[in-house]
Amino acid sequence: MASDGGRKQFWKRSGAKVPGSIQHVYGAQHPPFDPLLHGTLVKPGSKPPTTPVKLKKVSTFQEFESNTSDAWDLGDDDDELLAIAAENLNTEVVMETAHKVIENHSKLQEQHKFQEEHLQEEKQVESVELTSIACGDNRLVKSISEGHTSSSSDNASENTSMQRSQSLPQTSAPPLVSGMADCNTLVTPALTEREASRLDKFKLLLAGPNTDLEELRKLSWSGIPKRVRPIAWKLLSGYLPANVDRRESTLQRKRKEYFAFVEQYYDSRNDENHQDTYRQIHIDIPRMSPEVLRLQPKVTEIFERILFIWAIRHPASGYVQGINDLVTPFFVVFICEYIEEEEVENFDVSSLPEEVLQNIEADSYWCMSKLLDGIQDNYTFAQPGIQKKVKMLEELVSRIDEQVHRHLDQHEVKYLQFAFRWMNNLLMREVPLRCTIRLWDTYQSEPEGFSHFHLYVCAAFLVRWRKEILEEKDFQELLIFLQNLPTVHWGNEEISVLLAEAYRLKFAFADAPNHYKK
Repeated sequence: MASDGGRKQFWKRSGAKVPGSIQHVYGAQHPPFDPLLHGTLVKPGSKPPTTPVKLKKVSTFQEFESNTSDAWDLGDDDDELLAIAAENLNTEVVMETAHKVIENHSKLQEQHKFQEEHLQEEKQVESVELTSIACGDNRLVKSISEGHTSSSSDNASENTSMQRSQSLPQTSAPPLVSGMADCNTLVTPALTEREASRLDKFKLLLAGPNTDLEELRKLSWSGIPKRVRPIAWKLLSGYLPANVDRRESTLQRKRKEYFAFVEQYYDSRNDENHQDTYRQIHIDIPRMSPEVLRLQPKVTEIFERILFIWAIRHPASGYVQGINDLVTPFFVVFICEYIEEEEVENFDVSSLPEEVLQNIEADSYWCMSKLLDGIQDNYTFAQPGIQKKVKMLEELVSRIDEQVHRHLDQHEVKYLQFAFRWMNNLLMREVPLRCTIRLWDTYQSEPEGFSHFHLYVCAAFLVRWRKEILEEKDFQELLIFLQNLPTVHWGNEEISVLLAEAYRLKFAFADAPNHYKK
């Protein structure tokens, strides 16, 4: 019968693509697809050819269903492979293999336990050594493993790899002009497998004669490893060229150009025309974050020069409060090229050679200038760029979460009262510096990241606190909460979630301009 034939054709499984298959979208404006993050979305290899299992004649739909793998079932490939494996594998072989796996796992557990005991012993040795030191200078003390090696050389060969990963170098890294520090000289925590894999990808990309900036943006969207962040930021901001051979000459030329500006303009800071600008800069710098770094006289001197030269060179806007915060991430990232300390905030900047400090100062100036070129309307007279973005944020939130928007409106909380600072300082006053640096990895990977994408980050950031906002029933309490959000313990994980939500909002609304209109 024709109808029976049609039914058979309908239930017959075809090799054509079925609806709902995952299609990856690439581009600088999309988060790059990372196989290590999305391992469940991709099979590790192509599906091996399998011999179809001959099925008995089907008499009922239930029997047909039990013998057929539906195209919409998750993991149907795994079920099919397991069925074939069950038929073809010998039971003894399976049991023997399973026994070996368990045995290997037990050995690894014992080895891990031994390493933990060994670390405890090393810590005890270090405490004894430290108490024996009568008076120390301010230099680095040899690490636990180095001290243990010197006292028990018999165990050196079997513990070499562990000691290398835990030891601190005795000398600081030499000043590097090329823009990329030797990764082996930096002291960082042991990398996870994923972090090590990402670092290798960055190194491979940056090692070529011409860096593929599009590929660099894709990699950088999900965060840049600390070791390669300085050179990556200089490339992403447009400060350095993609061609490796031109970078050295570009650095020398731009640094020389910056200090020519300093020589030409900085002495005029006390002139009648410029003294108000310089005075405001001098007042604002102590308000910056982090506190320990800003209180160093050398840092204050460097920041004053950078901000004053930028203001003189950009008379359309001049210096505006908030610009001072935008120097800090660049300064901290570029200083990491030359030091080993994990916490830069506690490092004495004046201990670096003068030539190194000059390089950091010039590089920070040029990269900050590149950033401000894209958001300069935020800092011109009356700051129209910020006014516009705050209005767009209000209308966007009213679409995303009407309940939060209505709650703020009912208690007469205006978006300008809390979101102006979010736009003016690019959320630097709302999250710790480490989070700002991670945020800027993505901003520099996005087209118009500091202007357009930042709007969606602010929307995601506000909605992130919806529960706490809705619990507040008073104007004053609401405003105090929104101006002092509890993010002091935030890290990369929280920022990654925030960026993912912002990307989702952008994907949903960016190509639908009517979402800004009521």
